[in-house]
Amino acid sequence: MTSVPQPSAVIAEISALGPFFSLRTHPTGAPAVGPWVTMSRPLIEARVTAVRQWLAAAGGQPLDAVEVRVAASVAHLGLAARLLSPALAAFVLHGRVLAFDLADVHWQPVLGGPVPLSLPTAAVCPGSPAPDDPRALLDGPLAELAMEMRPFSLSTPILRGNVASALNGASAMIATARPELARRGRTAVEFLLDSPALTGAAITSPNGAFRRRSCCLIYRAAPGRKGALCGDCVLGRPVADTVI
Repeated sequence: MTSVPQPSAVIAEISALGPFFSLRTHPTGAPAVGPWVTMSRPLIEARVTAVRQWLAAAGGQPLDAVEVRVAASVAHLGLAARLLSPALAAFVLHGRVLAFDLADVHWQPVLGGPVPLSLPTAAVCPGSPAPDDPRALLDGPLAELAMEMRPFSLSTPILRGNVASALNGASAMIATARPELARRGRTAVEFLLDSPALTGAAITSPNGAFRRRSCCLIYRAAPGRKGALCGDCVLGRPVADTVI
């Protein structure tokens, strides 16, 4: 009989994949204790403001030069990547879906890198009730995060594209850290990209090249709105493919 890995071993294996996968747990239902906070709307809004200030400073520009929705998209992409990366890893490594609500997430909203993340113990504990379909993640905390971003006038294509991009990035990082998992990770991503939540959000060519069908807008944060495009940006394709 195959032994079931203990939560600590699962967390250690996931976290070893890189900083976007680093994970801690807290007792289910426990309140956040500083420096940890919950992913509430006021703190997400504060995150957008902080990202906007950081982008303006990085470009040597006044705050008004950076559009609020640009900062919101960058903040959303970072948080989506942080939520998706360990969850994708758990599924690729152990076929386990991490079931949690956005309100159950504890985090530290620091700037300059992947935010520290903690999930409720029940989300990681083997044997606890959990869905067997990874699409539950897209319909749960990722859908909730998208709703929190609505006040910033982010379109559905941008939000969906950010999630697709975060998934692709997580898969690439898994493949770099554990090459033997590359095919399994890509298969999981392709399955999720075909789900109703993400259908049409990205294009994958026969050779495996990934390109989203919307833009995350970060190029607009640079002076003159002339920043470099991301490697998976749709703006490198014909205009007809662009959905912003």
